[in-house]
Amino acid sequence: MTLTRLSLHNPVGVVVAVLLGVLFGSIALTRLPVQLTPEVEEPEISITTSWRAAAPAEVEAEIIEPQEEALRGLPGVTRMLSRARRGRGEITLTFAVGSDLGRALLEVLSRLNQVPSYPEDADEPVLSSIGGDARAIAWFIIKTLPGNDRDISGYQDFVEEVVQTRFERVPGIARSEVYGGREREVRITFDPYRAAALGVELPVLARLAGSGDDVSAGFADVGKRSYTVRFEGTYQVPELADLIIDWRAGKPVYLRDIATVEERLQDRESFVITGGSLSMAVNAKREGGVNVLQAMAGLREAAEELRTGPLARAGLTIEQVYDETTYIHRALRMLRNNLGLGVVLAVAVLWWFLRRLRATLVVALSIPLCLLITFLVLELAGRTLNVISLAGLAFAVGMVLDASIVVLENIVRLREEGEKPAAASAHGAGQVWPALLASTATTIAIFLPVVFLRDEAGQLFADLALAISAAVSA
Repeated sequence: MTLTRLSLHNPVGVVVAVLLGVLFGSIALTRLPVQLTPEVEEPEISITTSWRAAAPAEVEAEIIEPQEEALRGLPGVTRMLSRARRGRGEITLTFAVGSDLGRALLEVLSRLNQVPSYPEDADEPVLSSIGGDARAIAWFIIKTLPGNDRDISGYQDFVEEVVQTRFERVPGIARSEVYGGREREVRITFDPYRAAALGVELPVLARLAGSGDDVSAGFADVGKRSYTVRFEGTYQVPELADLIIDWRAGKPVYLRDIATVEERLQDRESFVITGGSLSMAVNAKREGGVNVLQAMAGLREAAEELRTGPLARAGLTIEQVYDETTYIHRALRMLRNNLGLGVVLAVAVLWWFLRRLRATLVVALSIPLCLLITFLVLELAGRTLNVISLAGLAFAVGMVLDASIVVLENIVRLREEGEKPAAASAHGAGQVWPALLASTATTIAIFLPVVFLRDEAGQLFADLALAISAAVSA
């Protein structure tokens, strides 16, 4: 065979090629992102519309149904899931794999603008694009330190501004979410009997109390100076009680005359309990294609910085309760151990039958070389190192050993018949290469098409197929 003869006549070139393969494969191994499982892309767009205090039936009739009507027939949508809850409506649109989410977001926004109207006190819809990898890689619990008797749920704004913002600055972290807290609100509690005695209607009160806005009135030129004119209609909480809502007998009726105004925490809708005490939970979700181990190291550094800094000054502490890298390390360690044990046992069995140390070492050296070349292929293909790709490598080791043993056994047979080493190597490889080529091509033909499947199964097992194809080809 031409390639075999070329290799035998150019040993220096073969050594250089092997060293280059080892070098670039080792570099690729250090650069491969490490994850638990492959990324499964499932483009989704979620639409959330808040309407405080509305019943689920009202949310469905006034928000969900008009939005569904506007979004019906949206190109590329494979599934539409709607949820109506107390005070909130959610619609999740799932698109076909490979869809352009940027263009889809614009189309969804355009369709939502066609909704005739929303309830007066409902918020504008909030759009976000998420994917199948939008699971948290870490969870942290925030608790009060001994001596701090303040309600932990009152730290919602502080945790969002300090902890959430710091986590989202960690490289590789897409977003962070806070649970278990309560935001502050201004609550106006009307006395219906007092309002009735003064002849004030409650709908009018609600409209006046919620209509305080700052309004720009343009510019006013006075001499050589130009002034910006604006009406300050936004009230601070202490000033809100002095809002004039009507006049009776020439005297103003203030809001405080028929209602109490207070700034307080919202009513509790959810809670987080850790060790029997109330706490807050903060998670972190990674970006696509990042190394989870590096992202987790950044999160731990950020958590320690927060623990000894702003949280300690606020009488709080933070503790990590979930770490995805624990399962990654455990799974990768198990696969590495099994892979290493399999290689050792295969080499031991090979030596037992051949009883030739040099021949056994030649076959044994083919295994790490093929693995390193496979790591290089995975890096070039933009894949990750995970349990699926490692399982593919474990499968491929057996196939590589089979091919090496077939060639080696034929060369040993020719050597025993009296041929010289160079001639035996050339003839031995040349006699079996058509069968090995057919076997390798068959294996690649079986596994490689999986790489081009775009559904969830194809994305999940693409790493396995690519690892096997690259290893047996090497």
